[in-house]
Amino acid sequence: MLVYIGKRLLQLVPVLFGVLVVTFAVTRLTPGDPATLLAGEDATQAMIEATRVRLGLDRPVPVQFGIYVWNALQGDLGTSYILSRPVTGLISRALYFTAQIAGVALLITIVFGIPLGILSAVRRDSLLDGVARVIALVGVSIPNFFFGLLSILLFSLTLGWLPSFGTGTWKHLILPGLTLGTFSIGLVARLARASMLDTLSQDYVRTARAKGLAGWVVVYKHALRNSAIAIVTILGLNLGNLLAGSVLTESVFAFPGIGRLLVTSIFNRDYVTVQGTILVIAVIYVGVNLLVDLLYAAVDPRIRY
Repeated sequence: MLVYIGKRLLQLVPVLFGVLVVTFAVTRLTPGDPATLLAGEDATQAMIEATRVRLGLDRPVPVQFGIYVWNALQGDLGTSYILSRPVTGLISRALYFTAQIAGVALLITIVFGIPLGILSAVRRDSLLDGVARVIALVGVSIPNFFFGLLSILLFSLTLGWLPSFGTGTWKHLILPGLTLGTFSIGLVARLARASMLDTLSQDYVRTARAKGLAGWVVVYKHALRNSAIAIVTILGLNLGNLLAGSVLTESVFAFPGIGRLLVTSIFNRDYVTVQGTILVIAVIYVGVNLLVDLLYAAVDPRIRY
C-alpha cells in the first residue's frame, strides 16, 4: 500500500506543475495591468513603471515564473497586490469558511442522498420511488444561485428563521450548506439508485434471497457493499467540488469562501492570489482523488490485490 501511495504522489507532481504553468500563462494573457490598477487613475507613466518594478512585473515572464515556483516549493505563495497580505493567509481564512459550508453540504448529502437512492432502488416503481426520483430530478435541475435566492426569500425574509448573508453563528451555515447540498443530494441519489438496481439484478443477490436471508441483510451486506464503489466515487468528486468553493453560492450569501476570493482576485488583476488559489484548488482535487482511491481498498477488499 505504501508503494502504491508513493507512486500516486509522484504522479501528482506533473499535474500540479501543469496547473502552475497554465495558470501563470492565463493570468499574464488576461487583459489589464495590475500596476496601472494599483497606481490609480491619475498616475503618471513613471508612477506606473515604478509600481511595476515594485511588483516584479518588469522582469521577463520566464524569470517571474521561476521565482514563483521556487517560492511555492517553500510554501510561500507571495503577497497580494491589492491587500498587501500573504496569499497563504488569505487562502487559509477563505478555505476555513468554505470547509464549514462544505461539511454541512456533505452531511446533508450523506444523510438524505444515499438513503433516498437506496430506498428508491429497493422499492422500484412504487410511489416512494416516484417521489424520490422527482426530488433527485429537482435537485440536479435547479441552479444553485436560484435555489439560494428562493431559500433567502422563504427562510429569511418571509419566516425570519435564518440569516440571509454573512458569517458568525451556526445559523449562517444552514442556507449556504443546504444550497450547496441540494445538487449533491439529487446527484448522489440518482447514482445510488442506478448502482443499486444493477447490483440487485445480479445472480448472487437472487441466490441470497433464495436462501431465505432477511431483506435488510441482502440489501446491506450483498447489494450496498458492492454498490459502494460508485457511491464513494461520486461523494469524493463532489467533496472536491464543495471544498473548491461554489462561486455563485458564496456570492449570493456574501460568504467569504475560497470561490469568492478567486473571483474578487480575478476582477482586481491580483495575479499572485489567483495563482495561489487555483493551485490550492488543484491540490484539493488531487488529494481527494487519492483519498477516494485509498478508500476503494477499504470498501472492496478485492482491490487490495
